[in-house]
Order: sequence, then C-alpha cells, then structure tokens
Amino acid sequence: MGKRNHSWLRRFVFGGVLIIALVLGGTAFRVWQVARTDDRSHADVIVVLGAAQYNGKPSPIFQARLRHAKQLYDAGVAKVIVTAGGNKAGDTYTEASAGAKWLNEEGVPTSATVPVGEGRDTLGSLRAVATEASARGWHTAVVVSDPWHSLRARTMADDVGLDAWSSPTHSGPIVQTRETQAMYIYRETGALLFYRLTNTPADDIGGTGVG
Repeated sequence: MGKRNHSWLRRFVFGGVLIIALVLGGTAFRVWQVARTDDRSHADVIVVLGAAQYNGKPSPIFQARLRHAKQLYDAGVAKVIVTAGGNKAGDTYTEASAGAKWLNEEGVPTSATVPVGEGRDTLGSLRAVATEASARGWHTAVVVSDPWHSLRARTMADDVGLDAWSSPTHSGPIVQTRETQAMYIYRETGALLFYRLTNTPADDIGGTGVG
C-alpha cells in the first residue's frame, strides 16, 4: 500500500510540474509572438504607454515608443495620439505631458495630442485612457509599447473596455541584445500570469516603470 501511495504521489507531482511548465511556456510563447505582431489597422486613437521622464524629457525607452507612435500618426493610422502615464511625487511633468511635449516638438500638432496624466502603472494608465476615450466617443486603439510588454498591455486595454491591438516599437534599449530580450520575456511572462490570476498589476516587475 505504501508503494502504491508513493507512486501516486510521484505521478501527481509530475503532473503538476508538467502543467506549470506548459502554462509558463505557452505564456512566454504568446509574449514572444505578440511582440512580433505589428498591427497598423486604422483606429480612433494611438495610445502610447508612458515610461520614465526626467523634467519633461522622455527617457530613451519612452522616446522609442513616442517615435514609433509618430510614425503611425504620419502613416494615417489614427488622427490622435493619446499619451498615458502619471508622475512621481515631486515631478513637474507627468509621463503623459512629457510625451505630448516631445511629440509637439517633433511636429505633431497640439490638437492631435491628448495627454492623460493619471495612473502609476499600466492598468491605472489604461483605465484613465479608457475613461477619456469613452467621454470622447473613441472605441478603438492601437497600443504602442515595447514588444515584450505588448501582450499584457493589450490584454489590460481590452479588459478596461477598449477594442485594442498592438504596434510595438522595435527600437530602443529594450530590443538591443538577445540577453535583454530574454530577460524581458521572462519578466513579462510572470507579470502577465500575475495579472490574470489576481486582476491587479505587478508593479514594476517589467523593469520599465509600468506595472
């Protein structure tokens, strides 16, 4: 009887480990797959998720996102760019206002930029964007972020009521080396699973200042 119990326990443990491995592997594959998907279908708005800014100057990661959003705007994907993201205590600028300022300096009209300076993480920022979009009658959005962040951002955008798809940037510090890419895929896999299990963001787990 003892041997039978031991055999059953081993099978149970092995089955559990296998299920966990399949979930992790499948999620990591989807993170990688969506990172490679660039959907430039016409939308009501382009939503740029914020990252660090320094006294109104977007960080290199944020600039890469903004540059990509401007390319989409110039290509006619949408007539409006929404910049998202709040600020830390003591900051003069929000990520959203710093992003809009950068876009305006690069030639995007002020009338075509809408900063939504609320939210301390991806989910909070997208909730604020969804509220603004609803008030303006916008329903569809192309979400611009880093490749590895795209699946989680798109999932959250859908959950807060936006009909969203992603067009990730493929420039900037996050996509420069295979080691960096692998690190972010690993972190985003954990962050996405955490969100799906808890419906709350994993603050800063991605390392880019958004949760």
